[in-house]
Amino acid sequence: MLTRDGLGFHDVVELRDVGETAGRVLQRVPEDVRVELNEGARSNYRRPAGSEIRFVPDGPTDVTLSAPEHACEVRAYWGPFPERSTTTVGTEPTAVTVEPPGSLADLDPDAAAAYAHHPRVCRLVMPHESKPVHYHGVAGGVRPPREDELPDRTLAAYGTSITRGIAATGPHLTYVHQAARRLGADPLNLGTAGSAFCEPEIADHVAARDDWDAVVLALSVNMVAGFSVAEFRERAGYMVDTVAGENPGKPVVAVTLFPYFPDLRTDPGDHGDYTVFREALRDAVADCPHDNATLVEGPDLLPHGRGLTTDLVHPGDDAMIDVGVSLADELAGLDW
Repeated sequence: MLTRDGLGFHDVVELRDVGETAGRVLQRVPEDVRVELNEGARSNYRRPAGSEIRFVPDGPTDVTLSAPEHACEVRAYWGPFPERSTTTVGTEPTAVTVEPPGSLADLDPDAAAAYAHHPRVCRLVMPHESKPVHYHGVAGGVRPPREDELPDRTLAAYGTSITRGIAATGPHLTYVHQAARRLGADPLNLGTAGSAFCEPEIADHVAARDDWDAVVLALSVNMVAGFSVAEFRERAGYMVDTVAGENPGKPVVAVTLFPYFPDLRTDPGDHGDYTVFREALRDAVADCPHDNATLVEGPDLLPHGRGLTTDLVHPGDDAMIDVGVSLADELAGLDW
């Protein structure tokens, strides 16, 4: 976990300096990786996807943030307990003020120790669908969380806007967060809306990271209309092989296309014979020489597309929960 000023930054790998008064942007991939990706991904990875600022305060604390392109809402959690209200972070630097809740002061120690995130840890959860958020500084006595105050394993996921959770009404409702919560794990969301093109640079980056224990690769409805099946097969195959090969013993779960409009309508439109993309990913996993690569069928995680929004692409809250539950069941059966 990246640390600065006594704070821990989760699902943030770089605090990119963007000017003396503009603060530091919370970035989900390093700059040398980001600049090699397509334009949409370059933009997406400078936006949070439920990223968190974590710390243990010794009293009232102000964390100053800004959202220069568009105001957003930030919610504080204390371990697993959310505060009822959010703080609007504006286009100018805004202090997010927190204070340890008195109601949690006398929690039974055994109960508190059983939570994946200890209740003394304040977690400022960033939006999952917002413009960039910038960090400016902190006022108050804080320290980063210790390892024993956080989950002991992390579930990462790469994919499209479905993975990022574009239609969920809160970051805790993305399928990545829902699955992780049920597994007692931390979520790490590498979803990139409209731009999950499986470039070798992002495959190499995911493979080289040492901060996840299992990874989901949801590949990739973004490639159906703009890439040939051969191009998809090559890129998806490289990603599965590379991530699995560099991480023996860690589950690498490849998920075929989630159910979406061609599955539900009589005319698939410009997505044509989309089923060949599912078949190509099946072949890629079957051909992978590493036994930690597993295939999961997207339609099995959300039968009949129940709970999709009316675009018949993006899961709404109920569908996100269903996918998260089903995915957690799949992962619970794997050794990690």
